[in-house]
Amino acid sequence: MGSTVLSLRIDGELLDRIRQHAARRGMSVQDYVAQTLIRDDFDERFKVAVDETEKFYGVATE
Repeated sequence: MGSTVLSLRIDGELLDRIRQHAARRGMSVQDYVAQTLIRDDFDERFKVAVDETEKFYGVATE
């Protein structure tokens, strides 16, 4: 899979917070943002998969 450039315009204060979070993890801002997006995407797909499985098996969700 190739890579593509994504350009974002964000507030300076938000960028500072992202830099701090990335630094705590020893990551670049780019890697931190990409990993966060990947994690959120996985969490969303996992939740959908669990919901679909529960619907298939008729498990009541609360």
